Amino acid sequence: MDFNFILLFIESIPLQFDFFGGERGALGSDDPIIQGLILSMFAVTGFGILLNVFNAAVRKKMVDQVKLKRIMKETRGWQKERMAAMRAKDTAKAAELNKKSAYMNKMSMEMMQMNMRPMMITFVPLILIFYLVLPQLFAYTVAVSPIPLNVIPGDMFQLTCTAEQAADPEHVCTTENALFLWAWYFLSSIAFSGIIMKLTKTSMDLS
Repeated sequence: MDFNFILLFIESIPLQFDFFGGERGALGSDDPIIQGLILSMFAVTGFGILLNVFNAAVRKKMVDQVKLKRIMKETRGWQKERMAAMRAKDTAKAAELNKKSAYMNKMSMEMMQMNMRPMMITFVPLILIFYLVLPQLFAYTVAVSPIPLNVIPGDMFQLTCTAEQAADPEHVCTTENALFLWAWYFLSSIAFSGIIMKLTKTSMDLS
């Protein structure tokens, strides 16, 4: 799995909360400046692309890509060898590889820190844009999915409106399976992040 997906997932969790007293997922406006489903979909996607480009630029500036890929290649190679030795029940080889566990854990921690450092810079602008700009521009929901996307149990990471929410006249959801503003931004970011990272040469793909 691309580590960037994990970073996007972590970064998106606070976006589904309204810290100004609203309910979960209720970012948006009753009378948005940008109206219409199609226009809203493309406009939010545009914001997602622009913020991804900004994230990639910060990442390129702050992270030594050569060192990061060297660490990734080394740690993944060790993990692959270790798993192969365990499957083959080669205890001697596994014991030899286990001696490098402390070093590999240190390398993994360094890789994590290198990846998280840019997020500390980009997170504040993202939050400011998401809470001060986007709610004025868009409605609470900006797209409709043909199927429900709430695959994670519970309501901690809810992407689409449920039938119960749509039936509640006081809820921001008016249509079942409508995508919340933050959810469409999250999906748009995932869709374009890999392309942008390849174009800016900040991808963590070793192939």
